[in-house]
Amino acid sequence: MYNLTADAQYLPPIEGTFTEWFPGGSVPYTPKGLAFRLQWGSLRYSSNMAAAALLAANMGVHPEEYRHWAMCQIHYALGDAGHSFVVGFGDNPPVAPHHRSSSCPWSPALCNLNIVHIDTPNVHTLYGALVGGPGSGDDYKDSRGNYVNNEVANDYNAGFQTAVAGLLHLLVNSEHPEQTGDATCPFK
Repeated sequence: MYNLTADAQYLPPIEGTFTEWFPGGSVPYTPKGLAFRLQWGSLRYSSNMAAAALLAANMGVHPEEYRHWAMCQIHYALGDAGHSFVVGFGDNPPVAPHHRSSSCPWSPALCNLNIVHIDTPNVHTLYGALVGGPGSGDDYKDSRGNYVNNEVANDYNAGFQTAVAGLLHLLVNSEHPEQTGDATCPFK
């Protein structure tokens, strides 16, 4: 509603949400700086909130702070934590995401549930897919059977891709945190 009306009564819920998500709020952080809402698909939550932070910043709500925080959350997913959580991208990316069609052998070989238990990289690279993400201690196992941390899903990737596009937009318009000021991660 704030975007449509610019009515100040709609601003506190936006700010309150990010107060909870920023360091010191109710959402805990991993040692390397990921806002860790829940175990299953942890990057889904931080990526979706990064997209929301960029949208709020675009409306003029604490633009420098919100953009900086969003950038740090996305940089974590892209590899600032020591390895990438995006299939086919960055340093040490996932090679065995929990995703049936990328793990099944080439036709005419049959694909069945036993493929989940084979400890090899997936046959097909699912370029650009964000896996679920780490545990609360930044722990992560790249295994097809690890569906809690290594699954890919639309709701994981929608916010992530939106946030990446938002950061690219900022870069093109010389408004990216790395171009305008303090871009140190993790966000403090």
